[in-house]
Amino acid sequence: MSPSLPQSPQAADLYYQALDRLATGDAKAAASDFRESIALDPAFLDARHGLIRALQDASEFDQAIVAAHELIALDPEDVLAHTSLSILYQRKGMVPEAEAEALKAKLLGWKLELRNAPVPAE
Repeated sequence: MSPSLPQSPQAADLYYQALDRLATGDAKAAASDFRESIALDPAFLDARHGLIRALQDASEFDQAIVAAHELIALDPEDVLAHTSLSILYQRKGMVPEAEAEALKAKLLGWKLELRNAPVPAE
């Protein structure tokens, strides 16, 4: 998946503010900013990834799992979303679910690699 571009300057501003807050360790404030960014631009997938990470850092694993499922609903082939979900399941001790998501991420990664592989000349 390529980075998504925000459709709203306000969504972008909130996104970058959230990244700054995440970098300084204020995960709860970052999550709030990511949520506001998403409210302004629901298709801004990078903000959704940020929200998942902020919630994870804030130990809000159940909310992060919901956010990961919402992202996967928007982009089912997002390798990072499946990887993040796997990590969240691991943190909750949900080993079978974590392994299933890790496998999905790996298979999607291979699929993406094959899709982007150069075709050999005949």
